Amino acid sequence: MKFTPTKYTLVNYADGRRFEDTGWMLADPQAAEPSLIRADYEIRRFNPREDLDGFYRYADWLPIRRTLEHSHAPVTYRSEGLASCLGLENLYITFSGYFPKIGARMETCSFKETEAYSVCARIPENSGRILVLASAGNTARAFAKVCSDNNIPVVISVPEDNIGALWFHKPLNSCVKIIAAPAGSDYFDAIALADKLNESPRYMAEGGAKNIARRDGMGTTLLSAVEVIGRIPDAYFQAIGSGTGTIAVWENNLRLIRDGRFGSHKMRLYPSQNAPFTIMYDSWKAHSRKLVPLSAAEAREQASEIKAKVLSNRKPPYSIAGGLYDALKDAGGDIYKVSNDELEIWKAKFLELEGIDIYSAAAVAVCSLAKAVEEGAVRKEETIMLNITGGGEALTKEHHDVTYAKPDAVIDSFLPPEEVINIVDGLF
Repeated sequence: MKFTPTKYTLVNYADGRRFEDTGWMLADPQAAEPSLIRADYEIRRFNPREDLDGFYRYADWLPIRRTLEHSHAPVTYRSEGLASCLGLENLYITFSGYFPKIGARMETCSFKETEAYSVCARIPENSGRILVLASAGNTARAFAKVCSDNNIPVVISVPEDNIGALWFHKPLNSCVKIIAAPAGSDYFDAIALADKLNESPRYMAEGGAKNIARRDGMGTTLLSAVEVIGRIPDAYFQAIGSGTGTIAVWENNLRLIRDGRFGSHKMRLYPSQNAPFTIMYDSWKAHSRKLVPLSAAEAREQASEIKAKVLSNRKPPYSIAGGLYDALKDAGGDIYKVSNDELEIWKAKFLELEGIDIYSAAAVAVCSLAKAVEEGAVRKEETIMLNITGGGEALTKEHHDVTYAKPDAVIDSFLPPEEVINIVDGLF
């Protein structure tokens, strides 16, 4: 079946200016101040597509030009074990990962697949340009898998210390190139490498939180939940590295309100961070739109201490118009912080109660929910959505042999852009 590209208009969050997407637009070219842009879809009712498979059942609210092979959607189910433990009557878990018992079959075990299948489907076929992104691990694995399966050229920049996160069910297609910032580097160093590469017109920045396809892909977690629950939840829990996933569900919440059939309320947002890397928690508790100061040295030290390594973005989209600060101010809620010891406790409890292993980041969200229950921030009868952003790695490695990728090049992030470009050009 031939897919018809989704129709939408772009909107500047800060001033409401509407404009057309001329291609790979990541910002409003006429913006007076930095602001996220949003997609305003022509189809305003939420109707999952029965004619499309996997993730693309939500295509009407995805800014895509085509569909790709081998996608899977998040799976939402009503919790019994964890719900009983916490004394909650209406706890729904949206699970992105590998858990065949409930129908979850994301090969990379992370909700980053929702980003990859959306972003890559926004790229025109035969665009002639090479996608570039930076990642601390899970995003790299997801984009590498999706690009490899669909023959999409991509360069993925990661810290060399995180290369162990790049495991796959089969060797990668040669269209995928992995570059690494040297040992001792962090996520920000990987971003610096990618930025230098993007100075060449041959390469195309993925865009991170600024890319509407990334956010709306992540926002399918809420669509999965609403499809099962039949209404907008009252409260939402997720661990955050950048906060983009929480921004994404807030945006889809507003679309669902406009639809009108699933409630007129905004669910309270409860994102959480792994202490001591708590830049957004600290900023929110200081009642500050501006991020609190965090030096590169401090960020590296804190990132080295946390177990949920993916939650270590030192320049998240918190302050920008339409970012996490605005989301929390508009919808209400709070930010929690969770220690390494606490997340390990709840990782083990989740396995015991729900029957599947989860990542440390997801365990941060579970612990934050337990804290909210203890504090009375949520009531037992409320409808609560817990976004388990990754899990089932231990199970998938029982069921499948895996292969580990190696960097195609290790590149110092302090090299000038022309040297970085020359090195990467030589890989293709």
